[in-house]
Amino acid sequence: MRNYDRESQDTADRKYAYTFDLDVMHPFMLRSFERFYGGPSVLELGSFRGDFTRHLAERFSDITCVEGSPAAAAAARASLGGRARIIEGTFEDVTLDRRFDNIMLVHVLEHLDDPVGVLDRVNREWLSETGRLFVVCPNANAPSRQIAVRMGLISHNAAVTPAEREHGHRVTYSLDTLERDARAGGLTVIHRSGIFFKALANFQWDRLLATDIISPEYLEGCYQLGEVYPDLCSSIFLVCERGAR
Repeated sequence: MRNYDRESQDTADRKYAYTFDLDVMHPFMLRSFERFYGGPSVLELGSFRGDFTRHLAERFSDITCVEGSPAAAAAARASLGGRARIIEGTFEDVTLDRRFDNIMLVHVLEHLDDPVGVLDRVNREWLSETGRLFVVCPNANAPSRQIAVRMGLISHNAAVTPAEREHGHRVTYSLDTLERDARAGGLTVIHRSGIFFKALANFQWDRLLATDIISPEYLEGCYQLGEVYPDLCSSIFLVCERGAR
């Protein structure tokens, strides 16, 4: 049985949540999503401690979160107060009593033992008739990973490293394999892209962000370049609608 509390803890060689993820990637993700939003309700599958949820709360007033780690769910409740309904449980077993206009799977799908099965539940049970799923994953083909391959640090772009596996990763997606699983789950992909051109590892970005070397203009340039070269981004994402049921 998986211990989601342990998987979400920092380890000696790898953090679970980097400053780069929280301060750079989260705002750019929301910027990429906003033109595709549906109605007023949102379901966040995998809220962790509520860091991304706080951003959602600036846009949505009807927020439901499902989190498998009891410790993270408790931290999210304490952080968010009454701004979101936090349900502790696994996506495979949880029962939800409604459908949602927007569903978020942000850096979560790669952690799942049965990603296609969860995507199928999203399609059949949780998306409203006009709802949209936003699924974001770390990119196997990010330049930082391709450089790591050539340095001999990982065997191939889509490798799951021991540190990643310790944090619960089961797969490293590229755009083609992410689309494959979305279609296998019955969903219709209406948009695909990448977020933020990235040639450095997260720990390197965290060190740079603590200095004055990186300007807001540079970050904006990396975001815009990512829209030109989605396959070379830090994260890849799909926007999906309900498919055949």
